[in-house]
Amino acid sequence: MALIRRHGVKLSAYDFGRTTIHACQADPRFSWCAYVPEDYEEAGSEHYRLLVAVHGTMRDMVAYRDDFIPYAEQTRSIVLAPLFPAGITGPGELSSYKLMTPSAVPYDTILLSMVDEVRARYRIAGDRFALYGFSGGGHFAHRFFYLHPKRLSAVSIGAPGIVTLLDFEHDYWVGVRDFEKVMGRPIDLEAMRQVAVQMVIGGDDTETWEITLAKNSPLWREDGAIAGVDRPERLRSLKSSFENHGIAVRHDTVPGIAHRHAGLVPAVSDFLAQAVPRP
Repeated sequence: MALIRRHGVKLSAYDFGRTTIHACQADPRFSWCAYVPEDYEEAGSEHYRLLVAVHGTMRDMVAYRDDFIPYAEQTRSIVLAPLFPAGITGPGELSSYKLMTPSAVPYDTILLSMVDEVRARYRIAGDRFALYGFSGGGHFAHRFFYLHPKRLSAVSIGAPGIVTLLDFEHDYWVGVRDFEKVMGRPIDLEAMRQVAVQMVIGGDDTETWEITLAKNSPLWREDGAIAGVDRPERLRSLKSSFENHGIAVRHDTVPGIAHRHAGLVPAVSDFLAQAVPRP
């Protein structure tokens, strides 16, 4: 098949519609796939919104991409779905991407590298993108928001199990009092106020078996339960901590849905369609 070069990157039939899976050039341990509207024209002039959809612990990133295909076609968007494999920092490790504490793996900058790769291939409008994450991806999404609000047009935080409150009276990960010391950059509240925010969860998402920290857990903290005991309570606490600092939040509870990403997609798509400006 013919290959056509755009911005120095060769494109093929595998780079349109449901794309193939690409290794991240900045760190090939990580990868990404995308959805590009079927009528995308390489020689055209139309620019597209960008949505990044971050998987949960199961790492089913292709499903996250595919579930947003109707949104992408309706809103003229490209969907980027990254893969952060398990076991990156050690055998059996599942959660290092969620907390984003500085380590040998800078997950936030890896994602930004993936975004740059997509920008090099396709016509993306503006310098901001929308970010959605569910469960472990919800962990990632709100902490990425703390780190890089100026890169986001909107953020949808879906059912995280453990939250970092926008609370300057508790240290990280519970709050953000020592955020600059831990993360190397301060919280920019004014920049955060410029980003559209949604928090979304299923009405039946109440199980706690996975999110209750035992005292022998490396994440356990004496103050670790201040946000509540289950996902609905913790998401409400996160919302309140945002609102206490003048950050508006749309909070959606989807009736009849347990801890399942696909059941939240209509509410997320509705939020994004309203929150993200058309190019």
